[in-house]
Amino acid sequence: MTSRSCPCGLPQAYEACCGRYHSGSAAAPTAEALMRSRYCAFVKGDAGYLLRTWHPRTRPGTLELDPRMRWTGLEILETTDGSAFHAVGTVEFRASYRGGSLHERSRFERVDGAWVYVDGEFVR
Repeated sequence: MTSRSCPCGLPQAYEACCGRYHSGSAAAPTAEALMRSRYCAFVKGDAGYLLRTWHPRTRPGTLELDPRMRWTGLEILETTDGSAFHAVGTVEFRASYRGGSLHERSRFERVDGAWVYVDGEFVR
């Protein structure tokens, strides 16, 4: 990842990639794009975006992010459905942080046309 590339791992600059989703000027068009933007929100400490893109059925009332957490990379392992032609999708990913990694299979659904995170299960 170059210093100008988006923290989600794609080569575009943050503003042209996940930044436009965070600012609300665009909506993530796929479940994978939403997954990448949510990872980026963890990197940036944007709890508001994480809550806004969480399914109302499973969204917590508040979200406290640890400011000491240092996310270091995202690897998308598999996506199932989640395109413009689907109502649901899954994204399996590995998110690395200083000292370890998190491997999860996340479920996404569309609510009023927008992709939202439903829940996930940790993969060992």
